[in-house]
Amino acid sequence: MAEEVSVLLFGLGAIGSFYAFILTQNKRVRLTVVARSNYDAVKKNVGLHRTSPEYKSLITVRASTSRARTMGSMSYIQQRVNMVLFPLTGVTDEVVVVRTPAEAGETYDYVVCAHKAIDQSSIPERLAPAVDEEKTCIVIMQNGVGNEDPFREAFPKCPILSGVVWVGARQDSPGYITHMSAENTQIGLFPNESLETSREHATLDKFASLLRDGGTPVSIEDNIQVQRWEKVVWNVAWNSLTALTMLDTHSWLNSSPDSMPMTRKLMTEVIDVARKCDVPIQYELVDQLINRILAMPPIGSSMQTDCKLGRPMEVDVILGTPVRKGRELGVSIPTLEVLHTLLLAINSRMESHA
Repeated sequence: MAEEVSVLLFGLGAIGSFYAFILTQNKRVRLTVVARSNYDAVKKNVGLHRTSPEYKSLITVRASTSRARTMGSMSYIQQRVNMVLFPLTGVTDEVVVVRTPAEAGETYDYVVCAHKAIDQSSIPERLAPAVDEEKTCIVIMQNGVGNEDPFREAFPKCPILSGVVWVGARQDSPGYITHMSAENTQIGLFPNESLETSREHATLDKFASLLRDGGTPVSIEDNIQVQRWEKVVWNVAWNSLTALTMLDTHSWLNSSPDSMPMTRKLMTEVIDVARKCDVPIQYELVDQLINRILAMPPIGSSMQTDCKLGRPMEVDVILGTPVRKGRELGVSIPTLEVLHTLLLAINSRMESHA
């Protein structure tokens, strides 16, 4: 019998629900999910409603139980919701859904961060009850660069895997997820010099196999920071410009003779910063990303959706880190700095009304 692998998935939003679905397709995985902002909606709506071109599925609440738990000198009532996933295939898989990692009452082989990368420095403390540094591997499945740093500081003995997600998804309202496309996951090590390389690669290979067995394409990358920065070039352009203009990608590019040159300049500035950080990205990436977006139907972005719904946006990890690095390294980034400043202002309005 195959060895059971315990996984805690932190975040059940647009991206988290995608990986929840993939992981429940693997019989080796015992999955626990931390649903944060949509926990109440999932219960009220009798499940998480998920639609996609490939699947129409419903995670329905099957049962809810409460039990007393003790951690150290503290006792509390642990709320556990057992949920069953019913895809068109008829496969039934059960997961446990909790509000916080502490409520899960155990530690895990993998802790997968699929939440919005907002207030990233506060997350390790919340995850700590689910982490055993002798066995736990942290997996970062988020947009942005520099995401791994708070986790390395908090859990210096844990292997860290860094993932780049190319999945079109949105959560227009709590508990209702739409996946427009599923492309692939790129994943690699955030190397830890204090760990044996063999241990790090073993955890990487095992997690990649869990995703592949769940039915999604995965590529293992030698230097995942290349792919992280390439995705940030994409995100800085399309997330920022669609959120600030409330236009889709094609409408923005066709809005004036200056829109395409500005987009190219913005992408080039991010590449300039990446190269100064010794990440070997080529300038040909600009043409590749422009051609890619033109070949797609017009799209918005997750940042645009958050802006429309008055939710905080992932400004810091997408734009803030490149801006800080650019300033530290003396890179000229005027376009990037203007967009960052404008998005910070919008975010401050969101936070003041939260």
